[in-house]
Amino acid sequence: MIAELGHFALVLALMVALAQSIVPMVGAMRANARMMAVAETAAAAQLALVLVAFGALTYSYVVSDFSVANVAANSNSLQPMLYKVSGVWGNHEGSLLLWVLILAIYGAMVAIFGNNLPPTLKARVLSVQAIIAVGFMAFLLLTSNPFDRVFPPPVDGRDLNPLLQDPGLAFHPPMLYAGYVGLSTAFSFAVAALIEGKVDAAWARWVRPWTLVAWGFLTAGIVLGSWWAYYELGWGGFWFWDPVENASFMPWLVATALLHSAIVVEKRDTLKGWTILLAIVGFSLSLIGTFLVRSGVLTSVHAFATDPERGLFILLLLVVAIGGSLTLFAVRAPIMKGGGLFRPISREGGLVLNNLLLSTAAATVLLGTLYPLFLDVLEMGKVSVGAPFFNATFVPLMIPLIIAAGFGPMLSWKRGDIEASLHRLKYAALAAVILTIFATWMSWGLEVLGVAGMALAAWLGCATLAEFADRIGLGRGSLGNSLRRARGLPRSAWGMTVTHFGLAVVVAGITGASLWRTEAIQEMKLGESVDVAGYNYTLDKVENLRGPNYFIERGTFTIRHNGEIYTVMEPENRRFFVQQRETTEAAIHTTLMKDLYVVLGDGGDGVWVTRIYNNPLVPWMWMGSLIMVLGGALSLSDRRLRVGAPKRHAAPVAAAQPAGAE
Repeated sequence: MIAELGHFALVLALMVALAQSIVPMVGAMRANARMMAVAETAAAAQLALVLVAFGALTYSYVVSDFSVANVAANSNSLQPMLYKVSGVWGNHEGSLLLWVLILAIYGAMVAIFGNNLPPTLKARVLSVQAIIAVGFMAFLLLTSNPFDRVFPPPVDGRDLNPLLQDPGLAFHPPMLYAGYVGLSTAFSFAVAALIEGKVDAAWARWVRPWTLVAWGFLTAGIVLGSWWAYYELGWGGFWFWDPVENASFMPWLVATALLHSAIVVEKRDTLKGWTILLAIVGFSLSLIGTFLVRSGVLTSVHAFATDPERGLFILLLLVVAIGGSLTLFAVRAPIMKGGGLFRPISREGGLVLNNLLLSTAAATVLLGTLYPLFLDVLEMGKVSVGAPFFNATFVPLMIPLIIAAGFGPMLSWKRGDIEASLHRLKYAALAAVILTIFATWMSWGLEVLGVAGMALAAWLGCATLAEFADRIGLGRGSLGNSLRRARGLPRSAWGMTVTHFGLAVVVAGITGASLWRTEAIQEMKLGESVDVAGYNYTLDKVENLRGPNYFIERGTFTIRHNGEIYTVMEPENRRFFVQQRETTEAAIHTTLMKDLYVVLGDGGDGVWVTRIYNNPLVPWMWMGSLIMVLGGALSLSDRRLRVGAPKRHAAPVAAAQPAGAE
């Protein structure tokens, strides 16, 4: 009965979304306040109904109701409660319901917090959000109903995919979806602005917080996925350029560009059409990622479904959403005339360069991801595009981006002085040189490109701190005065500094983990030892244990450094009862400067294959990523973004102009 209640609530939510997609849009066209007010009520009702549906499915998982086909296929009575709950979104149907829930949450948030929006813009934004919801709810109900029953019900379920029975994967999908779906709000603002024919500073200030929310969740979701791949898959790396990894990375790149271009619209009333396009492309790439994961066009540990019929439905959604929005952009964008002019050497120029490099990087990743798929579909042969291609094309684009990120904040709006900026950054450059020399000394004999990566990280970190010191007048007056200025800075300024510094830490971490890693693969017997990067690893014992729903093979390694016991590490292999699939649980010992990483491989006749890695600076990637998310949260807490832009007191003549005139 609970499952039927959830199904009925989802059908009602679809009906409400249909009304929300039509009535407010018509009301905005007719300037009918009552019809526009339907949007807020409908958004709240839609959220309530989807919550009932999601709660019903969650309840079915918690009580192990195996008469629900989705529960029977993705759960088991022996699973720990955490994985029973995360099993709700650990499959195609449930994850799609989570997508719809997050979409409804964003719509309700716009309804609640959008009181400063012009009524027509708010109505149109909520209407576009509802149109997206209609598409996904129809997809869910027509092709992927999570409440289907199975008769007779099985005695027990087939278990959740063992790779997903992990804390990292329990929280990774909700974080990632909150980012994916969050870009729908920026998309809705863009489409609503195109319909109204008006983009101004107020619009830009309203788009920024929603983009910041999406960007922050995307960052956290990508990092969680990378962290999971690092410790769960047992290969010692953190990024494989998997097509589905790329599917989340491309919207992140575009969202980063959108955040910066919206600043130009707000401050200088220019780049309007470009900013609108970025908002459309960002969500379009999220939809493309959904297609890749759920259409069956690729095989991946991240893929949810392999049903071509579902892929065809999503492809239709792609055509309508992307094609319709781009057609509207082509028709309406020419009236979005920019106001402010600027020199190439200026703050605006730096942000334009930022946008060009990020957009080119996203296009490069998109090409490398889709090209092999196109060739396969056209039966022109199979081509593998992997890490060598992406490293050779993506990394060179990031080098000027990082250099420019150090210069850009020092430049003035409209017309900058690069010589003056260089003078103000002289101490940052000196500090970066000193840090680079130190990194060279520490890494002597290792990959020389690592020194270049550390130089970029040092430059960005030092330039970011120098810009902040210059902003608060450090060294130009008393320390107390500088501290007072720091306290008075907008939180968005603090957020920029923290985020850029976090990026510098991430660059240093990626450099060390990618270029200075030491790897050793060998067969070992009990009592044997191997030396790796100055540490001695001894395999002391291997024992068999039992977990809640899996068997465990656990190895015990004693690690010595300079003849003294340094730590003990216990990697595991797990074989799950139901699916008879194995997972690897790497043992990782983390310090501030490196990870010691041990994997116990296949064994037989008293011999086990072991993989041992020394991964320098890997912790810096996770720390830097958390710093970046913190920077985004600081910017989001800026009161100017929470209350929106102040209302303009336009002259009567200007107020009489039609909606599209500027």
